[in-house]
Amino acid sequence: MSTTRVGVVGCGVISRVYQKVAREFAGLEIVACSDLDPAAAKAFAEADPAGRTRVLELEELLDDPDVDVVLNLTVPLAHWSVTSAALRAGKSVYSEKPLATTREQGAELVRLAGEQGVRLGCAPDTFLGAGLQTCRLAIDDGLIGEPIGAVALLGGHGPEEWHPNPAFFYEAGAGPLFDIGPYYLTATVALLGPIASVSGVARISAEERRVRAGARAGEVLKVATPTHVTGTLELVSGIPVTLLTSFDVWAHHLPRFEIYGTEGSLSVPDPNTFGGPVEAWDATSRKWRPLELVNSYTENSRGLGLADLASARSAGREHRASGSLAFHVLDAMVALLEAAEERSVVRLSSSAGRPAPLRPGLARGEID
Repeated sequence: MSTTRVGVVGCGVISRVYQKVAREFAGLEIVACSDLDPAAAKAFAEADPAGRTRVLELEELLDDPDVDVVLNLTVPLAHWSVTSAALRAGKSVYSEKPLATTREQGAELVRLAGEQGVRLGCAPDTFLGAGLQTCRLAIDDGLIGEPIGAVALLGGHGPEEWHPNPAFFYEAGAGPLFDIGPYYLTATVALLGPIASVSGVARISAEERRVRAGARAGEVLKVATPTHVTGTLELVSGIPVTLLTSFDVWAHHLPRFEIYGTEGSLSVPDPNTFGGPVEAWDATSRKWRPLELVNSYTENSRGLGLADLASARSAGREHRASGSLAFHVLDAMVALLEAAEERSVVRLSSSAGRPAPLRPGLARGEID
């Protein structure tokens, strides 16, 4: 496989995980980085043990012929502007989630990638991890019979409890739905298929939040997006899925994700992680049993989707964490907020197929 050269835009906390994971793949090399904070970019470059990462201004990085793919790790409100500029520059792009913060912006990015003949990929890529790939195989093998329903539930008390700079989590285009929802919705589509329609209820439970950790402890944040969102999804297959995403829950005993079938149930691991455990209950044994994980991506492997995009470019196949999948998830999230505001059922105009599963037995550093 030929080497794909990556330019990173946004050198915050998550960039170091991508930097570490990229080193595991022989066909992937980070060659440049850019950040509004020059010190952050410098520190990222200095963390490259091979010393090959150059610090560039954004315009320089987008014009650099040595950059094949732009890795967009900026804050959500900057995703559209950075990704669209990179696509117009003829670069393939892999972005952190969400793809954009509005349906119109997301659709434009998908259109631009098609017009330019370049790749558009987007996190989350956790559905490629060992846990969710094990679930995919179990469903495809009929372990629980025909899926008939699912619940996907995320409840916590907000990033102000732990994040050093949590303000952006409460801006428009963020909140629990746009921040954590992509993990749960992407997993839903990857495991069960696309979404046909949604309904929901959402609220801002408190107009202000107080930072509780780090150097900004005590600072008051203004809340501009719903912090508690509940919804019902009807999949194209007819399967109903109950969804909860909340930054207002101190504690709970709810499952993260469960899928119910005609012959049993599947306990799905946290879609915001790559590993297990995965448990199945079947009508014969009448008890839960653990399933052996099908690949080696059990630890934090953010960047796996980027590696898959790079491999797909070389092989001429479809990449799995695609722009069309990310746009379908974005469409569903926007529709949920519209349904909550209108007290209605909103049908989605977008769709996305289930991404191809990974081959079982992959070791770290392998994608095909």
